[in-house]
Amino acid sequence: MKPFDYFSPKTLNEACSLLRNSGEGARILAGGTDVLVELRKPSAHLPKSIIDISRIAALKGITESGDSIIIGALTTHDEVHRSELIAKYAPLLRSAVSMIGSPQIRNRGTIGGNIMNAAACADTVPPLMTLNARLKLNSSLGEREIALTDFFVKPYVTIAHPDEILSEIHFHKLSLALRSSFVKLGRRNALSIARLSVAVVLKVGGKGIIEEARIVPGAAFPIWQRVREAEVVLVGQKLSRDIFVEAGKKVSEIMISYTGRRWSTEYKEPVIAVLVRRALEQCIDKEKKA
Repeated sequence: MKPFDYFSPKTLNEACSLLRNSGEGARILAGGTDVLVELRKPSAHLPKSIIDISRIAALKGITESGDSIIIGALTTHDEVHRSELIAKYAPLLRSAVSMIGSPQIRNRGTIGGNIMNAAACADTVPPLMTLNARLKLNSSLGEREIALTDFFVKPYVTIAHPDEILSEIHFHKLSLALRSSFVKLGRRNALSIARLSVAVVLKVGGKGIIEEARIVPGAAFPIWQRVREAEVVLVGQKLSRDIFVEAGKKVSEIMISYTGRRWSTEYKEPVIAVLVRRALEQCIDKEKKA
């Protein structure tokens, strides 16, 4: 491995200044579960400098402010999983982080890193998108906010500027009237990378009529997005397995309209439909137990 400069700033302002002065040859290191693996690859494009932000205390922790939850970008997956605020107000995010990698990965990997890496299999993005999450990005020139739905260009590419650092993620608390779930399918039962996943938020009114639906699949589209065509299928309808099946088929149909038919379609086409149905059923199961 070629040598590079290593910096370990203690404040966000210091990190932003270092990043600006280092130019495009710098890489941010947070938990290191993605960057360090990448740097070991023979084909890796090695940076001129590494800026290790893991010691910036201001970027860690989970707090509430009014009806919002704020997660520091350096908060680990394990800390998200153990948070009482997340368990109460964003249970589908808690489910998602519990399925990430191994205990060692969850103890080191950060929610900000999972977003910034922008891998198609990122487990935190679908639930955060159903929560209508927003991101705060900081640079030496100031800060800006952007909706998570507008953040991704394609796998591994975001609209973040080279001199910007993700500092926090925030979203409104899920009300008690909303039910949510996250399901994931991997090649094995543990330590798996998502082949497909689905995050769902559902509001059910009187007489079992669906009043609101949010559906975001993972690893299904070129970039993450709500499948509003499937949400329309659900809204105004009475809860039933048949309507869940119909919504699942609509997600599958829309997925293919974006990706076209390829070698994996024969597998993904029926599986994503089933995962959507299961996610919707889980929402209702939780409602019955509430």
